[in-house]
Amino acid sequence: MNKGFTPLVLWLAVLVVPAIAHAQAPLTLEAAITRAERANPALRAGLNEAAAQDGAVAQAGAVPNPELSLLREGQDRDTRTSTVTLSIPIELGGKRAARIEAATRELQLALIEAEALRVTLRADTVAAFHDVHAAQERLRMAGEMAALAASATHAAARRVEAGKVSPVDETRARVAEANARIDALHAARDLETARTRLAALWGGDGAGIEIVAPSAPTLPQAPTLDVLLARLDQTPAMRRAHTQVAQRAALARVEQARRTPDVNVIVGARREGPEQRNQAVLGVSVPLPLFDRNNGAVLAALRRVDRARDEQEAEGVRLRSALLEAHARLQTARAEAQLIDAEILPGARSAAQAAQRGFEAGKFGFLDVLDAQRTLFQSHTQYLNAMAQCHRAAADIVRLSGMPADQENP
Repeated sequence: MNKGFTPLVLWLAVLVVPAIAHAQAPLTLEAAITRAERANPALRAGLNEAAAQDGAVAQAGAVPNPELSLLREGQDRDTRTSTVTLSIPIELGGKRAARIEAATRELQLALIEAEALRVTLRADTVAAFHDVHAAQERLRMAGEMAALAASATHAAARRVEAGKVSPVDETRARVAEANARIDALHAARDLETARTRLAALWGGDGAGIEIVAPSAPTLPQAPTLDVLLARLDQTPAMRRAHTQVAQRAALARVEQARRTPDVNVIVGARREGPEQRNQAVLGVSVPLPLFDRNNGAVLAALRRVDRARDEQEAEGVRLRSALLEAHARLQTARAEAQLIDAEILPGARSAAQAAQRGFEAGKFGFLDVLDAQRTLFQSHTQYLNAMAQCHRAAADIVRLSGMPADQENP
């Protein structure tokens, strides 16, 4: 084994061995999405809230309970009077229907919230998955560059010993090797950060996560801007805003219905006198709305309806702006990735191959090969960054519009 590679092998072992110790089964994109949907705490909370609203709808339709009362007057058995009554409340003014409608709107709002959480979670998982893939590729290339830099240092040291080159060349090679190792350290840190973000979506541990890389690089293609803007009202955010207006209006109708007094029908029996004769009791109880007509609550509810409408309008403006910005970012990142793939990477590969052939023919020094390989590494990193920007922008569009981004070959 070449002695020049010994420090590099030990250094790589420090990075790789802990990852192997925590290694997990490789994840596909669909497996990551499934795991996130099953275990994400925020999504579980949203689904529990929707389930709770089912109970609220059932409770809203409940009929008020009757009230049983017993009244006994006097202590002497011969003169005391006992009265038993049953008070049956009868709701008027459409209170029960208004409550059911308000609770139903709350349920719809909870379901929309849960759906929006699911869409957001799926988009975040796709973006985080591709971030891990890009980070893995950057770490792989950084390792290759570190190995190449170590080889250059070893070659320069041998040439200095042979008196063929100046010791300055060996110093330059060692500096380049140190920079390559620093780049690899940063790449390893970025990979762990990306793994942590991905695992956080299902509340797991990111240590040692490995993913199944896509068989071929693909660029997300968002729907056209006209399609996105045409279905603006169908996006999760706007559906939530529309439902919020309807829910506030339903609560206003609940407050308006409370202005109508309810009637209590009273039936019962009364026993009095030494003969303990029974007498029927029949009555009606109606509150008189002389001082409290619920005007303040009605006014507050109506103003909240106005607020919900204003928020709906503001949400439409915000959503339109965010969609335009995300769509522009996606188009720019796609153009950048396609340009790098079509023009920059082929040229960098060609330059690296030419430098390698020239070195083998004795025309170039090893540092020239290292510089060409570093340029190729930087170009590939730029391409990976552009791909990651594409997937992040596509995830933002999915999160905002609820429409999945198509994939197409670049």
